[in-house]
Amino acid sequence: MKFTAEQIAGILEGEVVGNPNAEVHELSKIEEGKDGSLTFLSNPKYNSFIYTTEASITIVNKSFVPESALKTTLIKVEDAYMAFSKLLEFYDQAKGNKSGIEQPSVISENTKYGKNLYLGSFSYIGLKVIIGDNVKIYPNCFIGDNVVIGDNVTIFAGAKIYSETVIGSNCAIHSGAIIGADGFGFAPNPDGTFKKIPQIGNVIIEDNVDIGSCTTIDRATMGSTIIRKGVKLDNQIQIAHNVEIGENTVIAAQTGIAGSTKIGKNGMIGGQVGIAGHLTIGNNVRIQAQSGVGRNIKDDEILQGSPTFGYNDFSKSYVYFKNLPKIVAELEELKKQIINQKNGNNG
Repeated sequence: MKFTAEQIAGILEGEVVGNPNAEVHELSKIEEGKDGSLTFLSNPKYNSFIYTTEASITIVNKSFVPESALKTTLIKVEDAYMAFSKLLEFYDQAKGNKSGIEQPSVISENTKYGKNLYLGSFSYIGLKVIIGDNVKIYPNCFIGDNVVIGDNVTIFAGAKIYSETVIGSNCAIHSGAIIGADGFGFAPNPDGTFKKIPQIGNVIIEDNVDIGSCTTIDRATMGSTIIRKGVKLDNQIQIAHNVEIGENTVIAAQTGIAGSTKIGKNGMIGGQVGIAGHLTIGNNVRIQAQSGVGRNIKDDEILQGSPTFGYNDFSKSYVYFKNLPKIVAELEELKKQIINQKNGNNG
């Protein structure tokens, strides 16, 4: 698809400076721009590239004033970064605008689906599934019995949605994600073996949730594992049975959350964080990468370390830790001086 500067400015409510008929058919970084590409400039660190870029069109902030002649046509907007993000979303939707039911695929009895369903080949939809409008299910997906999927959901290739899972509207579930597998529940027997505890609950995912590739969310033992609206999960995250994650919390890759822990809203959790089970973590909490959480956390805390403690205390302590050999050497020197003084006095 090709777009002119004038068309793009119309979408972004921007002003064209240069050739309104300049055409683009692809996106690029400003330092890698070439003829026919669209780029953007929002960070002043990259200002120099706008004078050398070969990109046909560049989106800039209204405040930008060039210091010398430009080859590229400008589109001036209030916020270049947000405008470019809007275009990326538009481009992504246009690129993924698929519909229809490919074969071979299976839709079981008593399944209901809305308008504009796309079902990729080699996908399976179980019994009594309910699917909303504008849902895209890419090839090799599994949708278990009694699953409910809201409007405008995209499930990418190879994702597995186990039975009884409920997914809200405007969600994205990426390739390899597994939603609703059994929670890790085993009871020890006297002979040292383990007896599996049936996991009869489900998973509920509310609206506007993104779930990254190879992330796993286990079904509850009883009741529901709940991912509240607006949550964003990175790749390769493990969420155990009966966990609840509050709205608009974001979690980075390789984090693991043990069973029955409740996490509040508007949290930010870094990569490789480990969170023990049966804890309560408050709202607006920030947990730095590679931290280990083994206690309840109050609202608004910022934590780091394993086990975690206050971020400011951690930073101060880490300075001492880095200088520990020097500190020990100084203490040893002081010790020698004190011993020498005592021996001198005794003499």
